[in-house]
Amino acid sequence: MDTDLTFHADLAALAWQLELGADLAVGETPVNRYEAVAVGTPAAPPLAAARPAAVAPAPVAGPDSTAAVRAATQAAAQAPSLEALRGALAAFEHCELKRGAKSLVFADGLPGAQVMVVGEAPGRDEDLAGRPFVGRAGQLLDRMFAAIGLSRTAMDPALALYITNVMVWRPPQNRDPTPEEVAMLLPFLQRHIALAGPKVIVVMGNTPLSALLGIRGITRLRGQWAEALGKPVLPMVHPAYLLRTPAAKREAWADLLSLKAHLRTRS
Repeated sequence: MDTDLTFHADLAALAWQLELGADLAVGETPVNRYEAVAVGTPAAPPLAAARPAAVAPAPVAGPDSTAAVRAATQAAAQAPSLEALRGALAAFEHCELKRGAKSLVFADGLPGAQVMVVGEAPGRDEDLAGRPFVGRAGQLLDRMFAAIGLSRTAMDPALALYITNVMVWRPPQNRDPTPEEVAMLLPFLQRHIALAGPKVIVVMGNTPLSALLGIRGITRLRGQWAEALGKPVLPMVHPAYLLRTPAAKREAWADLLSLKAHLRTRS
């Protein structure tokens, strides 16, 4: 094992726990919190139990976007690889967001990673860099997942992350995407997931929650496992929300431990 990588991973985990306020050791013997999650308190009831369908309906699109959704569905279905899918998105002319964005923000991390993170939309930093989650929220995301041993730079699929967004172009002034915009890019996201082949999907924020599960209310539904496209889905709040609401980091840590326990039981 690379001791230098281990040191930096441990340092990132310590920094994340300090951000949570865990700066004081209590008790004479250590407690393995991963085991506490795996065998301790019962997990929250899965969202899938309330939603019998494994694949949620697409967001409602207005009549003007019906042709765009059809075109997107056809283009996505014809992409045999991630590279071809990126090319299909670059050639897609039906989404007006493309005209105001600098970059097509496709993905980052290792294709084939067991965990795929789906965020909402690129912001200014992402639009400039052409990669998802590179601003302050992205730096926090990296620290969060490093605390459970996962990284977008890892080359081992068991330790890697693969990251994308529902929207590949930045909405003006970082506004929320409209239902029509989500609907026309959803076929590309579904094909993206199929080609990347993750074991688990983590949806961060209301936009991917709505796109893949057909529901909203991320602060209420975070931490509750569901299913979409035949894969386990864990909703989590977006790192940008944690920057605005530091008190929510405690719940985000619980969700990370839930993910860690889930991966451990299926490894």
